[in-house]
Amino acid sequence: VQLQASGGGLVQAGGSLRLSCAASETIFNFNVMGWYRQAPGKQRELVARIISGGDTNYDDSVKGRFTISRGNAKNTVYLQMNSLKSEDTAIYYCHARQSVNDYWGQGTLVTVSS
Repeated sequence: VQLQASGGGLVQAGGSLRLSCAASETIFNFNVMGWYRQAPGKQRELVARIISGGDTNYDDSVKGRFTISRGNAKNTVYLQMNSLKSEDTAIYYCHARQSVNDYWGQGTLVTVSS
């Protein structure tokens, strides 16, 4: 399984970005897909995830601003990030779980300037 994350970049506070995670197989093969992030000097943390049945979970810090969704292509998961804040600056990693196996993308850097 390969996960390819893209869409990061530099944006001003209040702006938006959309991250994409393209999987090497249909995302419906996975129990969970999601996005984690790791800021400098901090541990990796869950940002948002989507369960196979369609339920979603968000970290409290991004609720109401970020939206995780599946793409029509059935092998892509998106993270729409609005009203970005400087504290959202981090490397964002795509994650997928299939049975007991965890898979990670390479990470994409999001930098929010204040």
